[in-house]
Amino acid sequence: MNDSLNAQCPCASTQFSLQGKALMRGFCHCTICQAFNQSGYADITVFRAKDVTKPDPALVDFKSYRSPPVLQRGKCSHCHKPAIEYFHLFPMPELVIVPTANILDSALIPEPSLHIFYNRRVEDIQDNLPKYSGYLRSQLAFGQQLVMALWRRGR
Repeated sequence: MNDSLNAQCPCASTQFSLQGKALMRGFCHCTICQAFNQSGYADITVFRAKDVTKPDPALVDFKSYRSPPVLQRGKCSHCHKPAIEYFHLFPMPELVIVPTANILDSALIPEPSLHIFYNRRVEDIQDNLPKYSGYLRSQLAFGQQLVMALWRRGR
């Protein structure tokens, strides 16, 4: 692996580079994340797209699970595990969501800040993070943290 590549899917076929600090990290318990990640929840870290050198698109199979397709979820075309996700909702800047387990450099992984869609959880999580339930409350909490992180970084 190239030294500048510090993120990859579980089989290492889909590799990419993260530069700069992550905006935030959180846990999503929605049923789409459960199915996409084949797990009880998604542990995700969010970066500005300009801070990510994206992988070769031929290595990733993208799918949108909801309309409008503001979130493209990508799985490695080799191991079929979550690799990377692209999020763009005007007027927000384009964002990249990375499964936290795919980040090789632990210095790039921030502390998690929240749980969303906690009402869809498979099991209780024992931590001191705020837990938001329901579509609107979860979206608002995630959006608020994201906007604050973008504002702190000067967009």
